[in-house]
Amino acid sequence: MRIQDRVTNEQLTEVVLKRFKKVEPATIGHHLHYGFMDPRVKSMLQDVKVVGTAFTVRTSVNDSTMVHKAVSLAEEGDVLIIDRNGDTKHACVGEMVAYAANVKKLAGIIIDGPCTDIQAIRKIGVPVFATGLSPITTKLYGQSGEINTSVQCGGVVVEPGDLIIADDNGVLVLPPNLSYDEILVKAEASEQREPVTKKLLDEGAALSSLTKADELLKEKLCK
Repeated sequence: MRIQDRVTNEQLTEVVLKRFKKVEPATIGHHLHYGFMDPRVKSMLQDVKVVGTAFTVRTSVNDSTMVHKAVSLAEEGDVLIIDRNGDTKHACVGEMVAYAANVKKLAGIIIDGPCTDIQAIRKIGVPVFATGLSPITTKLYGQSGEINTSVQCGGVVVEPGDLIIADDNGVLVLPPNLSYDEILVKAEASEQREPVTKKLLDEGAALSSLTKADELLKEKLCK
């Protein structure tokens, strides 16, 4: 069992976090092609938006000891990222873990496995992303696990301190070796164009013309 110190992401200023809260992961998906978790990891609630720092934990199949410790160590604004080591049967997050996360004002919980107590989680309101639901839970065995180490979640490697952006459409992981400002500039420009595009569509313009799809088709069909 191993617990490492939390990692600071120097790019994550309050200004940057606020800007990311206004951008959808799907908009960033127009410009990036990696860092997106598998769609099987999905929001258990509706109309959620999560932006925060990855606080990672890896736990064994039926042992939730390190999850309880991680939610106790995590700080306001963190996103608890839980690597289940391939287990798809046991739920390591239920009412009490979600409640503790909400009290500590964590931004959310993302699990590469199922959760439980969905009725209580809905009432608590903390965003939880999981592969589904399960009635069988982990137990406190104190067998193994790691906190603040490299993990995998939804097929993506997640390092402590990575930026996590998630909503009902899915989860995106942005490591600090990327330029967040560059990503934001492109995403913000895309979202600013959307109202203009909608107005043109209302006025009768064809989507294929506005997006240049017609030009691409003309080029391909003329060959």
